[in-house]
Amino acid sequence: MMDAVLLRRNKKDPKEVRAWLRERLSKPGIIIAPGAFDAFVALMIQQLGFEALYVSGAAFSSSLGLPDLGVFTLDELVRFTKYIMDAVDIPIIVDTDTGFGETLNVVRTVREFESIGASAIQIEDQELPKKCGHLSGKHVVPADEMIKKIRAAVETRRDENFLIIARTDARGTYGLDEAIWRAQAYVEAGADIIFPEALESKEEFNRFAREVRVPLLANMTEFGKTPYITAKEFEEMGYKIVIFPVTTFRVAMKAVKDALIELKEKGTQKDLLSRMISRQEQYEVIHYWDYENWDKELNEEVTKKFAGKLRLKQ
Repeated sequence: MMDAVLLRRNKKDPKEVRAWLRERLSKPGIIIAPGAFDAFVALMIQQLGFEALYVSGAAFSSSLGLPDLGVFTLDELVRFTKYIMDAVDIPIIVDTDTGFGETLNVVRTVREFESIGASAIQIEDQELPKKCGHLSGKHVVPADEMIKKIRAAVETRRDENFLIIARTDARGTYGLDEAIWRAQAYVEAGADIIFPEALESKEEFNRFAREVRVPLLANMTEFGKTPYITAKEFEEMGYKIVIFPVTTFRVAMKAVKDALIELKEKGTQKDLLSRMISRQEQYEVIHYWDYENWDKELNEEVTKKFAGKLRLKQ
């Protein structure tokens, strides 16, 4: 029980999880990957039967009280992602923004996330300081700079099933034709999955899928340039993954704000109880009783085996 509960990390070999994800991409159906902004949410995503989850740079930076401008560090994101890795077995896709710098920085980024067990990382072709992909005023690097990053990532990985996702933000800067051309170049450079950011209609997504023939990832964020499209609609267009990167964070923070307002006004949480998960539900998600029962069993085992044999040091 100790391995299954207290040492949850590596219940499944990350290589097996990565191989499963690559194989899954070749099968019918779309993968819905919600964003997890902490390990508790990651556990809920897994327990509710989702096939993968997404670590969003936008949600992570907000959780630090920082804007999504590429200002958190590689070490901070690795540490945060490891908490999630330790909690779940499903594939984890990590948003690494621009790869934390230039080509040589991408080498370090790949090594760090592969070593902790992530299944895929996403690198985008924006200039630093980067912006949210759905804001105006962003700029992209020359295509050859991004191609070098992709080549570096592909050549650095030790496991061929550690997937490299290339995101292009060129649609908002130079138009759809440029985004498609870049995507095709990124595929030639070795990218496993292409992520076209901030397309503005179903027609654009359809055309992109017709002209870029590799697994595609769609971003279904809120309040952005992309209209609301269902996972089924993306699947019908040929997309293999759809992420909902900040949905859980935005819903949770709205609930937190409403609760804080009520606490301030009423001085009690009694009217909020129906909007909470219960203590029972909370403990079920984190396997509380498994930990407690293991501790009890271990205590009983030691007491029985060593009764009368142990002496306290004087």
